[in-house]
Amino acid sequence: MIECRDITKTYVNGDVETKVLKGVSFSIKDGEFVAIMGPSGSGKSTLMHILGALDTATSGRYLLDGNDVSKLSDDELADIRRRKIGFVFQSFNLLPRATVLRNVSLPLVYAEMPAPERDAKARRALLSAGLDESRFFHRSNQLSGGQMQRVAIARALVNDPSLILADEPTGNLDTKTGEVVLGTFQELNLKEKRTIILITHERYVAEHADRIIQIRDGLIVEDGNHFKRRVIDHRHEGI
Repeated sequence: MIECRDITKTYVNGDVETKVLKGVSFSIKDGEFVAIMGPSGSGKSTLMHILGALDTATSGRYLLDGNDVSKLSDDELADIRRRKIGFVFQSFNLLPRATVLRNVSLPLVYAEMPAPERDAKARRALLSAGLDESRFFHRSNQLSGGQMQRVAIARALVNDPSLILADEPTGNLDTKTGEVVLGTFQELNLKEKRTIILITHERYVAEHADRIIQIRDGLIVEDGNHFKRRVIDHRHEGI
């Protein structure tokens, strides 16, 4: 699904060049659950932006489903994001006064999908994310942090993307709730064969994935399968 070949990223500010990525290469197969882990300043956020087609590399190639993303225009990058990538962020990014169902179906509204079809797809995505139907017509500001993150996951699923990219998705959650959210990602990977990339600075969080790619100072320093991943039940009442 993903092929990164000698990806570099350099930011230029006047006469100052800052090399953030220094030749990063790896591949991710369809259906893998991979954690990209690194401390602040390691380059993981820059790599996440490139993988999410939010930015382009200075040099190197990034192929997603066989498409060379590094060669695309801004409009083509936007189309890739819409069709192939679902984003889950630390801060949820939900509309506080909109209902859960409305928050999840909004990308389909922009795609001009008929109301009955988008409603059905939003419901399926919410159930896949483990949210109880009794919450569908709550406003997002009436939910717990864990429930809001489930809504954000459902919104990422609603367009049936090839890739789910989760950027520090447990960063605003307590440990117990964070584990439930990570269990949701495991469920999506194991049962629905979703390809998931989890960005984190914590090894404990990364250990919920099957494979850890560790990045430091713009270089990959570890890339291997994690055979004893932490597995948890993601369906806890009220979370």
